[in-house]
Amino acid sequence: MISYFSEINYELKNPENLTTWIEESILKEGFVPGEINYIFCDDECLLQKNIKYLSHNTLTDIISFDYTENNIISGDIFISIERVKENAQDLGHLFEDELCRVMIHGVLHYCGYKDKTEKEQTEMTAKEDYYLSLRTF
Repeated sequence: MISYFSEINYELKNPENLTTWIEESILKEGFVPGEINYIFCDDECLLQKNIKYLSHNTLTDIISFDYTENNIISGDIFISIERVKENAQDLGHLFEDELCRVMIHGVLHYCGYKDKTEKEQTEMTAKEDYYLSLRTF
């Protein structure tokens, strides 16, 4: 079950389509969708979580807490809408495309993909691009 929550004044467009796309992506990776919560917030909220849980005093677009067990993908994914908007502008992307990239990025971490090294980042970006190309919305 995928749920969407907002701690700010933000309403997600096409939640049904997003849910289907995310679930199909998880299945393609050989996992089963479990309980995934997307929580949309602002920079300050994510900064405080970054400091408290990761000891990083930096802004970020996403922090994910992985509760995956066995083959069932579950977790809480916090996304800063402010950061996604700014990143989309900086990269020349549509906001919706950048948001989808960040959303699938969190799920791909749960599927075992990392992004610490250059090689891992390249693989992660390729997977993000692949799943973004499968969207029908």
